[in-house]
Amino acid sequence: MTEEVILKVGEARASDVGRGIARVDPAVIKERGWQAGDVISIRGKKQTAALLWPGYPEDTGTGIIRMDGTLRRNAGVTIDERVPVRIVQAAQAETVVFAPTVPLRITGGEEYLKRYMEGRVISRGDVIELNVMGRKIDLVAVRITPPRDALVIGDRTKIEISEKPAKEEKMIQRVTYEDIGGLSAEIKKVREMIELPMKHPELFERLGVEAPKGVLLHGPPGTGKTLLARALASETNAHFETLSGPEIMSKYYGESEERLRQLFKTAEENAPSIILIDEIDSIAPKREEVTGEVERRVVAQLLALMDGLESRGKVVIIGATNRPDALDPALRRPGRFDREIEIGVPNRDARLEILQIHTRGMPLSSDVDLGKLADITHGFVGADLAALAREAGMRALRRVLPELDLEVESIPAEILNKIEVTMADFMDALRDLEPSAMREVLVESPNVHWSDIGGLAQAKQELMEAVEWPLTYPKLFEHMKASPPKGILLYGPPGTGKTLLAKAVATESQANFISVKGPEFLSKWVGESERAVRETFRKAKQAAPAVVFFDEIDAIAPMRSSGAADSHVTERVISQILSEMDGLEPLHNVIVIAATNRPDIIDPALLRPGRFDRMIEIGPPDEESRLEILKIHTANRPLAEDVDLAEIAKRTENYSGADLAAVCSEAVMLAIREYVLAGKPQDEEAIKNLRVERRHFEEALKKVRPSLKDVRMQYTLPR
Repeated sequence: MTEEVILKVGEARASDVGRGIARVDPAVIKERGWQAGDVISIRGKKQTAALLWPGYPEDTGTGIIRMDGTLRRNAGVTIDERVPVRIVQAAQAETVVFAPTVPLRITGGEEYLKRYMEGRVISRGDVIELNVMGRKIDLVAVRITPPRDALVIGDRTKIEISEKPAKEEKMIQRVTYEDIGGLSAEIKKVREMIELPMKHPELFERLGVEAPKGVLLHGPPGTGKTLLARALASETNAHFETLSGPEIMSKYYGESEERLRQLFKTAEENAPSIILIDEIDSIAPKREEVTGEVERRVVAQLLALMDGLESRGKVVIIGATNRPDALDPALRRPGRFDREIEIGVPNRDARLEILQIHTRGMPLSSDVDLGKLADITHGFVGADLAALAREAGMRALRRVLPELDLEVESIPAEILNKIEVTMADFMDALRDLEPSAMREVLVESPNVHWSDIGGLAQAKQELMEAVEWPLTYPKLFEHMKASPPKGILLYGPPGTGKTLLAKAVATESQANFISVKGPEFLSKWVGESERAVRETFRKAKQAAPAVVFFDEIDAIAPMRSSGAADSHVTERVISQILSEMDGLEPLHNVIVIAATNRPDIIDPALLRPGRFDRMIEIGPPDEESRLEILKIHTANRPLAEDVDLAEIAKRTENYSGADLAAVCSEAVMLAIREYVLAGKPQDEEAIKNLRVERRHFEEALKKVRPSLKDVRMQYTLPR
């Protein structure tokens, strides 16, 4: 036995969750002469034990002990509490009997559990969390022999799972801070706003200020607003009331307000308490915009309850919404919602953390690279990443389904052990999923690569620098303080490959791609056209990094004051595009690419640096480019030996890329027509010998005329 040390509880990192370890400040370990792998006893409201591991270098001298949610629950402590910790001698357990908290049957579960728990420390009454097939199962250690404070589960330990559920645990779905990925800064803000006043009101009394009373969480759907509120309720052990907007509405006069008053009264009686109002925009919309009298009275009642004449004691309100602008402005002032915290779309590191959380209990194959998945899931929110992990699991399950007999009550453990999720499962699942923020505007990512485009080396290089490089080399850009261009205008005659280049950018950059055909924006309703522009850019910002591609931009952005026949709609649309691209609100990680064959009629304000910074002329292909294009279009086609592509390239002056594609297709059709009309046999052997010959190309060249011959328009930019 050693003397106790008082340490401060901290949260564990995502990689340590579920391992039964506690990381202690390295300075304390050194000072006490403890060893990594020792068994420590932790005494909070309850007593539990864990394996000692050294803390992180940044924990040195802080006197911290990092424990995951399960360990904190077993010890009955919360974050920032102080707990006595001491080293104990642990013997090997002879028998451990676990009881599930819900009725459960797994054949061979004891073997699976023994492998999972080997080397772990257990105390009587400890709860362990198992992730089986995506479902969380809680098991309580109801009996351990010999009866000691802490026992180690070893190879001679006998594990039993009781069929009778454990009674002593009142089970609620617990969410800990470690179950939330990528929101560490937001969690910190929420905790100092809500946990501190509840645990230590004397701090605020000493300062002579009132504790904050409300926090509004806002951000796109699926980013973790409700999850954060649930974790807060679990971690603070406060009384928790939840209200989903529409459920208080009633058809009887005055009853909606009465329900709201009752909710606040219950919260006050059980203080300290937290009230979570999910989708708060549904019960507190702007009063000047709603027509119903009931909604106005409910908003007024909520305002009075939150900051009226009566004080509401230790009751904290958390509001969650993905439409903060729809809320009544009176709610968004200090005294009601003191702080507004944006829960945004996660960045690369946050996505990696979220993926680690959702694959925590998954049997992953050695080829799974979560870092790579985090790199390519731009714009995915937490809910999308959870869906990705679930879909990958379902694909792994499909492989073992033929071996399962679904008629039997329970599934043998050896089949459960066989299930393994591979990287291929994740990549397949990724093809079927799209970021939820982009669902309305996302286009199927075009499968066009740089190698599918002949010539245009300069244009490819400039597009690569503008779109791919900032995503691939962010540290280099940051060091050089370089900002990539916001907009790229591709201009040139029809058929030279402008749209094809945009498709290749979408495929190669792996950014989210929003395609807008110019005239789609125009609507007969006043204000709708501008709204369509705003919505497109809003969605692009939400799902950044994103590429917005405007095809035929001359249709919506001609020179202003060029004609009044359209009631000035295009003028308003141009103004909206101008302010979205380079207005007061910055455009982060969104690149706009536009294509046109009439640059001379585009409004000059769009063509200045800061809007379309780069203008790339896509001219008619030269001889070398034409040969490359012909090679691409004849790559998988059976050509006769007399076909000389170099000679065809020489003869096709003034042919655009689209014309050359048409020549190749026409030559193939001529060969097919000749074969069918000659009445030749349709068997496989005869078809295999069919080739596209030189004469077919000669004939095709007579039929397909060059489109750039007569159109010698000057594709110049306006001065």
